[in-house]
Amino acid sequence: MSADTILHRLHKNGRTRPSDTAYYEKINDKWQPTSWGEYLAEVRQATRALIAMGLNPGDNVAILGFNRSEWVNLDLACMLSGGAPAGIYTTNSPTEVKYIIEHADAHVVLLEDLGQWEKVKEVRDQLPKLKYVVMMRGAPVPDAPDVFSWDDFLAQGNQVPESVIDERLDSLEMDQLATLIYTSGTTGPPKGVMLSHQNLSTTSKLAMQLLGLGPGDSVLSYLPLSHIAEQMFTIHAAITAGYQVYYAEDGLKVADNLKEVSPTMVFGVPRVWERFYAGVTKKLGESTGAKAKIAAWAQGVGRETWAVRNKGSEPSGLLAIKYNLANRLVFSKVKDALGLGRLRYAISGAAPIQQEILEFFSGLDVCIMEVYGQSEGSGVSTANFPGSVKYGTVGRPWPDTEVKLSEEGEIIVRGPGIFMGYLKDDEATNKDLIDGWLHSGDLGEFDADGYLKIIGRKKEIIITSGGKNIAPKNIEAALKDIGIVADAIVVGDNRRFVTALLTLEPDATAVLASQKGWPLGNLHEHPEMQAYMQEQIDSKVNSMFARVEQVRGFQILPENFSVEGGELTPTLKMKRNIIYKKYSETIETMYTD
Repeated sequence: MSADTILHRLHKNGRTRPSDTAYYEKINDKWQPTSWGEYLAEVRQATRALIAMGLNPGDNVAILGFNRSEWVNLDLACMLSGGAPAGIYTTNSPTEVKYIIEHADAHVVLLEDLGQWEKVKEVRDQLPKLKYVVMMRGAPVPDAPDVFSWDDFLAQGNQVPESVIDERLDSLEMDQLATLIYTSGTTGPPKGVMLSHQNLSTTSKLAMQLLGLGPGDSVLSYLPLSHIAEQMFTIHAAITAGYQVYYAEDGLKVADNLKEVSPTMVFGVPRVWERFYAGVTKKLGESTGAKAKIAAWAQGVGRETWAVRNKGSEPSGLLAIKYNLANRLVFSKVKDALGLGRLRYAISGAAPIQQEILEFFSGLDVCIMEVYGQSEGSGVSTANFPGSVKYGTVGRPWPDTEVKLSEEGEIIVRGPGIFMGYLKDDEATNKDLIDGWLHSGDLGEFDADGYLKIIGRKKEIIITSGGKNIAPKNIEAALKDIGIVADAIVVGDNRRFVTALLTLEPDATAVLASQKGWPLGNLHEHPEMQAYMQEQIDSKVNSMFARVEQVRGFQILPENFSVEGGELTPTLKMKRNIIYKKYSETIETMYTD
């Protein structure tokens, strides 16, 4: 039986429906289409170029930039050549960029613009395996050795016969490494999650079948492509189902692009849905009189309608009549204004979302289905499926996937989406992947109907409301490198940004206060101490991390953590949940001030 990789599916689309549209990009203020035949030709030419540059099977590339066709073309070209691409978040610091390029043994890196070039330029002399730099289409080309424009890069492939590409395609195997997803660890640098062609192929095919996706569907690509969820929607499921992808212009224009495109499927991290929620509630709050009453009535109808639909039925009788009227008066107008007029499926993942927001949107005729998973499980382990949605849960197990709880209540998963292991890290692999079971690090419970609820986290990983995984220990270690800081605990789970609670090291603080002429009483509240701490955090901590990981607020506590106070274990490890609870009011001030 021949392989059925994403690359084989791309070739099938390009050859059986070459004139149908595969994706759109905004060029000169117009959405310009690219056909499946053109898409395939682009990927093959990029593959020829990589081979001309010496990329052999097993060699890798890195990609650093916002969502563009060049991003995806190089990603697929690397896989077609027999290698594995590694996406890098655009917000990563030069140090983090260096780590991923080096760890992935990337021979080529694709960059969006001069801003990203500056990061690579700063560390390039420390990357002996990095041979070539390629700039995305339209970006200025730095005057430096082995740096190519996109067109000049593609031209390198003209010397490579097309037959070589066919040979590379035929040699791909389903259990072969296909892509690398870099995800935060609890300590130290990020880990490279190795996903096989089988992982990507199976997960995307099941998504297509479960949602009934086809050529008539469309998505807006706007979340970071270095994340497995966005890769699944933009690349793998799109190729598998044959639907159309619209590449957002940039992060600031997503709302406008949604209105222009009106996709049939929208995937968002909780922060995206929170922004929608805030905007709509503000507008609804401005309504008065009859308009306000009609809106409130329609929201009640919407919730009642989706309570029926989420159990696999359709509204009938009086409810159906009320729904049709509410749709004409309210739903259609609100959804059109948001760019959700053609929406078939709304999906939330990567971090927990408030049940209140899900219920609110059902009142606007938008059912958001929450899913759960990790990069190590190809992005999805459980999901709320159409006609089987229960708000406040992350749904039931993904098809062909076993999900159960360990004796400690940890969620463990086994199935065709489970990763191959961590690149160059057998210790971490053996810790998280035991007898084929992925140990998620999350704590859960099943309700009577078999729906999974996430109730806590075994691993000390923070997930922001934007869906970014952050290792708090890395940031805390940097904070404790500030001489006067005794203890530091980072806050940010399901929050918009990262903050920190700090305690002072008495002796070092006394010396500093003496030097500065500060009074020792209530020093944690002293304005000059606050300013000094901010300067130290900016220069010694934030400069080391990506923007999403930077500490954007802090509070210095009046006393140190202790075993007696309940904040530390007998072995002096911090009890995070206890500290978060004890200082909950202080924490809230950092997000409301």
